[in-house]
Amino acid sequence: MYIPFRKSVLASAVALAIGGISGAASADTVSQDVTEARQETQIWTTYALSPYLRANDLKVSVDNGKATLTGKVDESVNKDLAEQIALGVNGIKEVDNQIVVQPDYVAPAASSTRSYGEAIDDATITATVKSKLLWSKSTDGLAADVDTNRGRVTLKGTADSKDAKALAGRLALNSRGVASVDNQLVVTPKKPTVADSAKSAAKEAEQGISDSWITTKVKSTLMYSSNVDGSDIDVSTTAGVVTLKGKVDSGAERALAIELADNVRGVKSVRSEGLTVLN
Repeated sequence: MYIPFRKSVLASAVALAIGGISGAASADTVSQDVTEARQETQIWTTYALSPYLRANDLKVSVDNGKATLTGKVDESVNKDLAEQIALGVNGIKEVDNQIVVQPDYVAPAASSTRSYGEAIDDATITATVKSKLLWSKSTDGLAADVDTNRGRVTLKGTADSKDAKALAGRLALNSRGVASVDNQLVVTPKKPTVADSAKSAAKEAEQGISDSWITTKVKSTLMYSSNVDGSDIDVSTTAGVVTLKGKVDSGAERALAIELADNVRGVKSVRSEGLTVLN
């Protein structure tokens, strides 16, 4: 994507700085150019973050509240999406949508360097996986470093058991946006000390009384899952007992939702009678 560089902004600013131009009219011109440059940047950034638009070579220019869009997309729905994004920017009153819909359009080949949108996606995935590992009751002995590159997650570090390593891999793979997981965790068994056991018990006791914390983490875990529609599941917690209600598409999705909820730190048990499979 490309945003026209506004030479007039720089030129006007320099002229004002050296005293070559003065008066309200000149100041208004600079202000308008800056506003339009910001609007162009906001529109382009949103395109860059959208998985539907980022691969397209779209151009944006703004003049006095009117955004002109050019470029090519492969579907009309993406052309409409680009227009609605532009209209959603503060100050944009009109859109001249000149984007061409070309069904056989092939986006430019991906470069070796991640795009802005891809970098944001990867950072989000990394944060999601780290959070899920932190919330899990089964990963106390896990010391994992998480790295994501274009949806491919790499786990490095140590786990105190094969089960903990396998669980970390499953939690990562089941996260939204993850294409693959390279689980390089090294299993290093650790004999728990009395201090470790006491610390773990204290942590469980502290979090066991925080029903709101448990509910929030279960909801987040379900929402982050690529195989569970968390928006259709209601979650509540009483004295560490989690209750799931709602509709799911399959028995596999139901089983996974229960497993994910039960795996959250502080959860004593899961009641799932109200979680039913759609006919």
